[in-house]
Amino acid sequence: MNKVGDLRVWWIPQVPMHSFEVDVSSVKEGAKILKVLADYDKFQFENNVKPDYCNAGGLDRWCSNSDGEGTPGWEGWYDEETGEDDIQEYLEGLLDE
Repeated sequence: MNKVGDLRVWWIPQVPMHSFEVDVSSVKEGAKILKVLADYDKFQFENNVKPDYCNAGGLDRWCSNSDGEGTPGWEGWYDEETGEDDIQEYLEGLLDE
């Protein structure tokens, strides 16, 4: 059962197929997995494993009000304190502290 604040990475290796999803324990872990998935797709393309690709991915968080009407569900991740929704900018900001 999901609880508020849970995180997951979603990845679509070839649009328009459905997404692969994996739970992660932190924003940092999510960022690393997203980078690995992107690098893997690039490796496959450069080594002619797949002729082309159009991928997409991101980080979601479970919240208590995903639709503005009090329905719990997944939404795109953002930092509640700063409003930052760029994972790399958020992590770089933590390093500056």
